[in-house]
Amino acid sequence: MKREIVIDAVSFSTLIPGMQAGRYDFIAAPTTVTRERAENMLFTAGYLWTAFQFGIKKGSAPIKSWADLKGKSVAVNKGTPYETLSKKMGEEHGFTVQVYDTQPDAVQAVLSGRAYATLGGNTVITYAASRNPQFVADLELKDTRAHWAAPVPKNNPKLRAELQDALDCMKKDGTMAKYYEKWFGKKPEPDDLAVVITPGYDPTPHELKCG
Repeated sequence: MKREIVIDAVSFSTLIPGMQAGRYDFIAAPTTVTRERAENMLFTAGYLWTAFQFGIKKGSAPIKSWADLKGKSVAVNKGTPYETLSKKMGEEHGFTVQVYDTQPDAVQAVLSGRAYATLGGNTVITYAASRNPQFVADLELKDTRAHWAAPVPKNNPKLRAELQDALDCMKKDGTMAKYYEKWFGKKPEPDDLAVVITPGYDPTPHELKCG
């Protein structure tokens, strides 16, 4: 974008309220697009597919379904869709949910034995497993496929357009694919949003100018 970016690292649960209060111009942290969020913010088009996935400690019995968690604890990142779903399923299947300020804290709860599993995005879980041999990426919930995008306040469509062009240029020149391979240890699939340019939320045709 050829602009100075000042990064503020805080817990995810404070990001959206902070942006809505004018503290941040946009959110760089991966944000799953939901209908409710889209009613209150403007999103770029997606830049990565994501799905919910469990992570467990090496040597633990693999999770085959929610029912396997009965009597156990699941650690989640506060303010995320993973927290919402886990609490709903915990009531149905009889397990407790531990809420942490960050996903690394949730992973640590599993490694220390405080929780049996953590539920997060598949990319995050896969990355954590690649960095810690005692942590294993387990069951992926295929029916939860969604996409990550960058949100901005509703009153700033100009900034969304700038972010959209930057993301599209990164897809076009292969930058996004290189980042994907660096962090996840594999090339993105041909239909992955890391490489596919989609119309997004503003389908008005315009010339893409990449520096």
